[in-house]
Amino acid sequence: MKLGVVIPVELGRAGEPEWILEFARAAESLGFDEISAVEHSVVIADTESEYPYSPTGKSHLPDDCSLPDPLELLSFVTGATTTLGLATGVLVLPNHHPVVLAKRLATLDRLSGGRLRVCLGLGWMREEIEACGGDFDRRGAVADEAIAVMRALWSGTAAVDFDGDFFSFRGAQSWPKPHRGSGVPLFIGGHSPAAARRAGRLGDGFQPLGLAGDDLDRAIARMRAAATGAGRDPADVELVLGATLPRLDEAKLDRSRDLGANRLVLSASRHAQSLDQVVDEMAACSARLGLSPAR
Repeated sequence: MKLGVVIPVELGRAGEPEWILEFARAAESLGFDEISAVEHSVVIADTESEYPYSPTGKSHLPDDCSLPDPLELLSFVTGATTTLGLATGVLVLPNHHPVVLAKRLATLDRLSGGRLRVCLGLGWMREEIEACGGDFDRRGAVADEAIAVMRALWSGTAAVDFDGDFFSFRGAQSWPKPHRGSGVPLFIGGHSPAAARRAGRLGDGFQPLGLAGDDLDRAIARMRAAATGAGRDPADVELVLGATLPRLDEAKLDRSRDLGANRLVLSASRHAQSLDQVVDEMAACSARLGLSPAR
């Protein structure tokens, strides 16, 4: 089981260089496999959009929370670490043009020696996506095509032609290629039936968000059915689940394995109000599970 840790942006200091390096180095030294960076390109004050992961419909983050660009943040961390995986959770795909994003992801993956894993989402804040020039109502169809664009630009050595409903180009070359010949792994994150189906059809993995119990079981079944319908082996779609650092134990690991997960992304508890407290939770989790420190 691979274990990652979400960068605790709630503490408001993820944009401070020494702070984020201390967090990343602690995660690596304690034996965690990756860190995960969240994204909002812009936060709209008093948004009318409903945050789907809270009973109030409001995000737990203040509007002025420091939210660095996740790819720039991970690039900064790359040079200060050696084995630590670099993940997003989630990158808001409608905020990015796929031709430019393909270059950024390939560059980071290449320079990090293949440490990048990208979890893509379609976003929930209409005003954010529209501020970035995206079409909120058509973002699903655009996302499917954007994924195809990026994979086309990463594949092979020949110039690429692409004719789609939203993106079109001729004779395109995009170098460097990702470190891995298969390209940067693209996971699909979200809670909706559409997200589960997209993961089954197109994703290297599925990262269900905010789901538990029967809802989670249904999402996983929906993903696997979509994979089968697309002629894919559902076992080839990696399943990533979430947990909190203090509550993760062998019983929860076994439950995750039973569901077919081979990766968990862990969050600090809401009681952790400083980096020291987050690191303490990470250290306790590492000791409890017998993780091997990085060498």
